Amino acid sequence: MRRGAGRRGMRTWVPPAWVAWGAVVAAFTFAAVSLVWATGSTLGLDTLGGSVERLGRERDAALLTANAVALVLKVLGGVLALALVQPWGERLPRRPLLALGWLGSAVLVLYGTLQVTTLALVAAGLVVPDEALSDRALRWRLLLWEPWFLVWGLLLAGATLRSRRLRRA
Repeated sequence: MRRGAGRRGMRTWVPPAWVAWGAVVAAFTFAAVSLVWATGSTLGLDTLGGSVERLGRERDAALLTANAVALVLKVLGGVLALALVQPWGERLPRRPLLALGWLGSAVLVLYGTLQVTTLALVAAGLVVPDEALSDRALRWRLLLWEPWFLVWGLLLAGATLRSRRLRRA
């Protein structure tokens, strides 16, 4: 564990480097999935289910555009995570970089938490969704797709905290 000098000389915990690199990997891997779907591929669409799967199979222009926008946002999220861990990121304005890190992590954690909670309630039979999902799609979304946002957000928060504390030291 790395420690840095905190306020009043106290030692503060600094998240390990793998947390920051985890945010980078999560962002770019997720971007690759969006690239596959933005190009019109139907690979893995059955793991989403519902209208997203149907529209993807129809190659709906709005859904393809949404995937392209998601791709760009995920790549930017990966670049943000890289800026927090790479020396070139130290040349960027510190406050906006940290603000984007905290904002991005908050959005990802909130979205992931809401999605996982909702899907867990659906899986438990406590909530009936407007649109039925296959058991396969429900499992994939509950165990991979939606938690990915949550984990990515936590990793990005760790990367932001690491960057903040290391720059202070």
